[in-house]
Amino acid sequence: MKIVDVDVWVVNLPLVNPFTSSFETKTGETRTVVRIRTDSGVEGWGETMWGRPVAAIVETLGKDLIGTSPFALESFHRRHHMVPFFHGYLGYAALAAIDVACWDAMGKATGQPVTDLLGGRVRDEVPITALITRADAPGASGAALADALAEHAVRVVREGGFDAVKLKGTRDVNGDVAILRALRAALPEVNLRVDPNAAWSVPDSVRAGIALEELDLEYLEDPCSGIEGMSQVKAKVRIPLCTNMCVVRFEEFAPAMRLNAVDVIHGDVYKWGGIAATKALAAHCETFGLGMNLHSGGELGIATAAHLAVVASTPVLSRAIDSMYYLHADDIIEPLHLENGRLRVPEGPGLGVTVDEDKLRHFAAVNEREGDLTR
Repeated sequence: MKIVDVDVWVVNLPLVNPFTSSFETKTGETRTVVRIRTDSGVEGWGETMWGRPVAAIVETLGKDLIGTSPFALESFHRRHHMVPFFHGYLGYAALAAIDVACWDAMGKATGQPVTDLLGGRVRDEVPITALITRADAPGASGAALADALAEHAVRVVREGGFDAVKLKGTRDVNGDVAILRALRAALPEVNLRVDPNAAWSVPDSVRAGIALEELDLEYLEDPCSGIEGMSQVKAKVRIPLCTNMCVVRFEEFAPAMRLNAVDVIHGDVYKWGGIAATKALAAHCETFGLGMNLHSGGELGIATAAHLAVVASTPVLSRAIDSMYYLHADDIIEPLHLENGRLRVPEGPGLGVTVDEDKLRHFAAVNEREGDLTR
């Protein structure tokens, strides 16, 4: 079986509400979608972060796929191991688009779900995290903001059945602490987290972390920047520290371990360059006694299905994963169903999802009109 064609689209999809973090507010998501076709009629679909810059790299890499087998992923990654060196995150994202499409094709060719190709299921459903941002309480400020976000979070948890809630933090450290106190008072039983995306200084992280210890947070994610900074915070704060920013490639794993900088690492198929790389990260985390979770970069259905396959086959991924899937107003597949705060792992061959090509073309046309919404 040989690959004979590679197609690439860039799509824009709206969010149901604006989403605010410490560095941006966005109203929609831009994603790159790839389809490979083989001479035996098998198709494989992939999807990855960001838009046209990534799509351009995917198109270049796609030329090298022609005439090769989707099963030959190791040699593909070996030939292109310098892509992330030259392109950074964009390179990892481009490699992941093709990687996921090949896994989908491998599953369809063998009649097996990707989950089974990765070792089989250890869970059938994957809990996801309710994501709370200041945009969820427009116009509110001060104490009124904390109360409004707590009320909003209660509604989200009640309606969606979530067991975990994550606040996207800001540069307003004191305001974030007040919001977390309001969230904990309103939701005493949920797993509570905060992620300022490294917007706090080391001293502010220590001060806020000590103040938050009484709230029994599941973890504090990237309060400050860098392995060294995280190590200083970890030495003084009893809340577990999580990262999606200071350990984002394997070269950073050993330094983080030597400095005792983190307790939980966020993986991501699209930031780490593919499914096998994410599974390798899980093995590293288990070997060194770390927890692991999955980051969300705004995955639509194809990418979410790949994340579900990884989680379903990886015991260490036992927490509610980050996922913005439920925040999108539409999808390019028949939508995955969220029930009781959980997404069920698809059961069909490959990723187990079917692309709606009419919607794919529609949202690609939206991107043509609007340009990329996210990098």
